[in-house]
Amino acid sequence: MAAKKFNYKQSLKRLEEIVAQIESEEPDVDELSQLVKEATALMKKCKEKLKATEEDIDRTLSDL
Repeated sequence: MAAKKFNYKQSLKRLEEIVAQIESEEPDVDELSQLVKEATALMKKCKEKLKATEEDIDRTLSDL
């Protein structure tokens, strides 16, 4: 089975949903823990994507 391709825009949307859910004070302790873990994983992937994109742009511009 192929891994789902990472989508930065969808990940940011999901992070916004998680923040809204946490701020609404709806999640119980167990759910809160899962939400924080999911948000942390998404932030890590977003950071990696931003770094890779920056490096790609730098390489492209250095070829000019």
